[in-house]
Formats: sequence, structure tokens, C-alpha cells
Amino acid sequence: MSLGASGVYAFVSYIGSLTAHQALSAQQVILNGSQAPGRPLLDLFLQLVSIGSGAAPVLLVFYLLARNGEGASAIGVDFAEPRRDLLRGAGLAALIGGSGLGLYILAYKSGIAVNIVAESLPDVWWRIPVLLLSAFQNGLLEEVVVLGYLLTRLRRLGLRPQYAIAISACVRGSYHLYQGLGGFLGNAIMGVIFGILFLRWKRAAPMVTAHTLIDAVAFVGYAALVGHVSWLP
Repeated sequence: MSLGASGVYAFVSYIGSLTAHQALSAQQVILNGSQAPGRPLLDLFLQLVSIGSGAAPVLLVFYLLARNGEGASAIGVDFAEPRRDLLRGAGLAALIGGSGLGLYILAYKSGIAVNIVAESLPDVWWRIPVLLLSAFQNGLLEEVVVLGYLLTRLRRLGLRPQYAIAISACVRGSYHLYQGLGGFLGNAIMGVIFGILFLRWKRAAPMVTAHTLIDAVAFVGYAALVGHVSWLP
């Protein structure tokens, strides 16, 4: 109902990009853009409302888990192992973040990905805090809903681990299709890795940490480097 709908929208957007009169590499998508150009205070409130509403499915998952007598700890989203979760998350972020950037640049140069503009917010005091909040929301939403909750429920339905992981990874890739085929493949591979580790560790917290760090570095790094390095589109 949430990310699945986003997957359908992303698929239609991808078809639109393929049928446009421009090559994919000549098109661009903005991940964090201004919602009220020229009105920074209104823009800030709209950004915060967007981030808050985007995290609503997470609250629904926590409610469903609590109603079932489990709680968020059933999918490993708690503070039971903070040090281990942080170390695992940082390691995953370093591994996947670096390889993901390389894969994106390769996909963009190959013409199967659009130019991803990580942020185009106005240069005001709340720019970096909003980017960090956006990164946290992405990590929490995707890893709680598509990883922890979906994988757990698919396994309870009797699906074999490999099939459950494949479904979760494809859902993850689907709502990144607006970035092009490269966005789908890169995120699906990330979904497979995260899925295997989740079924082994029984904890989604390391993946929430990893995803948040990956997006935070991507958003803030783009803001700092765009226009200053030649390898960044």
C-alpha cells in the first residue's frame, strides 16, 4: 500500500523516461528538492511534513506488531545491541555505499540510468538537517517495511528464504525504477544482501543504520561536491 504503490508509480515514470525524446542520461530526477521556491520558512515546514508523512507506514508496522503481541523487537528494531548494530551498519554502509556509487556512475555512463540530483535545496540554515532527516526517514521506512516486516511475514506464510528474499529485493528495486534500470538493479542487489543478513542476524537495526549512513553521505556529499568534481554528473 505504501512502497508497493511507489513501485507502480516508479515503473510508469520509467516508461515515460524510456519513451521521452531524450536519452536517459540526458534526463534527471531530483531526490530532495525545494517545495516552495523563494519561501524558505514555508519550504522548511513542507519538508518536515513530507518527511513525517513518509514515515507513517513505519508507525503502522509497529502498531501491527504490537497488536500481534510482538513489538518492534520482533524484527530487531530496538536498542538491545546498539554497539553491534552501529558497527555492522557502518561496515555495510562502507561496503555498499562505495560499490553503489561505482555502479551508479557505470550505469549512468552506459546510458541506463538518469542523472540523479541528490539535492537542490536552497542554501539556508536548515538545508543539512533536512537532508539528514530525509536520510533517516528513508532508512527507517525501507528497512522496517520492506526488510523486517515483509520478510518476516513472507517466511511465516511458508515461503522459502530464497523466494522471500527475492520478493523483498524486487519490491525494493521497483520503487527505484524512476532512476532507470541501474537504480533497480543496484537496489535489488542491496536488497538481496540485506535480506540474507536479516535472516541470519534477526535484526533490521544494522540495515537501518547502514541505509541512513549511505543516504546521508550521498545527500550531504552531493551538496558539498557538485560542481567541484568532474566525475559527478
